[in-house]
Amino acid sequence: MILETIEKENDIKKVEPERLDALAEEIREFLINKISVTGGHLGSNLGTVELTMALHLSLELPKDKIVWDVGHQSYTHKLLTGRRAGFESLRKYGGMSGFPKRKESECDCFDTGHSSTSVSAGLGLVKARDLKGEDRTIVSVIGDGSLTGGMVYEALNNAARIKSNFIIVLNDNNMSISENVGGISKYLNNIRTADKYLGIKEGVYNSLMDRKLDPIVERIRRAKSSVKQLVIPGMLFEDMGVTYLGPVDGHNINAMLKVFKEAKRCKSAVLVHVITQKGKGYAPAERHPARFHGAEPFDVETGLPLKPKTKSNYTDVFSTVMCKLGDRVPNIAAVTAAMPDGTGLKRFKNMYPDRFFDVGIAEEHAVTFAAGLAAGGMKPVVAIYSSFLQRAYDQILHDVCIQNLPVIFAIDRAGLVGSDGETHQGIFDLSYLSSIPNMHIMAPKNKWELSDMMKFAVCFDGPIALRYPRGEAYDGLREFREPVVFGKAEWLLRDGQIVLIAVGSMVKTALSVRSALAKRGYGCSIINARFVKPIDTDIIDEALENHKLLVTLEENVASGGFGEKVRAYLGSRESSARLLTISIPDEYVEHGNVDILRHEVGIDAETIEKRILDGMEGLD
Repeated sequence: MILETIEKENDIKKVEPERLDALAEEIREFLINKISVTGGHLGSNLGTVELTMALHLSLELPKDKIVWDVGHQSYTHKLLTGRRAGFESLRKYGGMSGFPKRKESECDCFDTGHSSTSVSAGLGLVKARDLKGEDRTIVSVIGDGSLTGGMVYEALNNAARIKSNFIIVLNDNNMSISENVGGISKYLNNIRTADKYLGIKEGVYNSLMDRKLDPIVERIRRAKSSVKQLVIPGMLFEDMGVTYLGPVDGHNINAMLKVFKEAKRCKSAVLVHVITQKGKGYAPAERHPARFHGAEPFDVETGLPLKPKTKSNYTDVFSTVMCKLGDRVPNIAAVTAAMPDGTGLKRFKNMYPDRFFDVGIAEEHAVTFAAGLAAGGMKPVVAIYSSFLQRAYDQILHDVCIQNLPVIFAIDRAGLVGSDGETHQGIFDLSYLSSIPNMHIMAPKNKWELSDMMKFAVCFDGPIALRYPRGEAYDGLREFREPVVFGKAEWLLRDGQIVLIAVGSMVKTALSVRSALAKRGYGCSIINARFVKPIDTDIIDEALENHKLLVTLEENVASGGFGEKVRAYLGSRESSARLLTISIPDEYVEHGNVDILRHEVGIDAETIEKRILDGMEGLD
């Protein structure tokens, strides 16, 4: 196999040009076979095989630098930099990350995981290079979906001012996770389909290059902006001051090598527009690119998951409730940031298209847009993953909460999410939302309570957030379904000297802890916190009357979390009770199986039991 000869960076340059296409097919076969076992981001990586190969052939790594926007498409890059063996442990605890990691390889120059950051980071690397007088090429690779994020235009605005080389590669596959939306998508589509211009450009350029008429080519390159303005209206990038090259076939290595050679000669920021197909080379991924964005282990022959979903998850429950509310509440609207499938809003979109808004990968805009909807009399529900909502902190504070607008935040993937690692763990939302005046926060113990809390939120007059975890929805404790009352927790069980006050997903864990403690002779009460802001101080006072040890349980970092709030309240009272706070340490949590991660950070039932037994010493 040709791939086996790639043992380190730049080894691809030893492969004969006529064998490069065969290498591309080997890479695709390798990725399909490995990801079918481990799971991972398949579609995006299949679409960027030739693009990555062309970059590696054009650059000298690690001297030259590639910044991958989001980074989920960097698998081929990892293969070409000698990390083939790492795919056995891809996204597993202690194994190779599914994203670029500086600690993993010198060829990974910048850690990524969120969208629309690569141009800013690349520009910073360019200026550092120039200030230090270094000779290296800097390339930022960004997808067309990421162009819906406003940070890109802040970076392009500054990139247009530089007088040295900076290459921006636009990987255009007409997809983010779901199909792209909005004006930028329409604009790029016009460029893709400008056949007359492409035919003229390709014919003239190839003819002149074949005759080695470089001076004429250079004159045409300088003049091509005016030609484009005649053929394609509104050349956005050129108008901003960024040289535009392309479009070029992202699966034609020779074509890309030519355009990258030209791009390296520019003494300015240059954008190379590359057209690729997400999922290329694997029929199921070509037909269903969104499903293979982040794939679970699957059967290679059929593309079907090896473990079909048998029970509903929290996203499914949210989806069902939203559809029912859409019928009952005429002014409810749904807002998502490029994730109608991932957040469960696709059904709502189909049923109520006029009240559904996909704003693209633009969380900041999503929140302020929702604030405008609320100010106009609508009841907007903003459905965004916990990790991505962080990007809109200022908009939540400034545009929603200062005005006390009734915006509902449906925060999916709250807590540990697993294999995507540090950039995707939803372990900070209780902390960053709690810091904002006028914000209110709930967390359901099971799927029934998720439904009840959504109905409560729709009737609430002010900003309110509802956070729920990834994965199968817990359907236990159905018999405990007291009406949701603002700021009030719920007694579940009363027994003994220990009381567990659990937030959301940790209620299920609390039941396991209670069972384990019972075997050791300890009775244990359980309170379902329900609200994290405000906390129910009345139920805490009640618990203090006949419990010696209070234990808070949350799937959030310690700093600014629920446990800190309870500790602050107890500090204002005279009580002999002891408080034990169970939370995630104030640190980033790497990728891995969620059960393994819960044990590593100390929020699994076994570790909690041990800490409680230690905490009971001297209180018996």
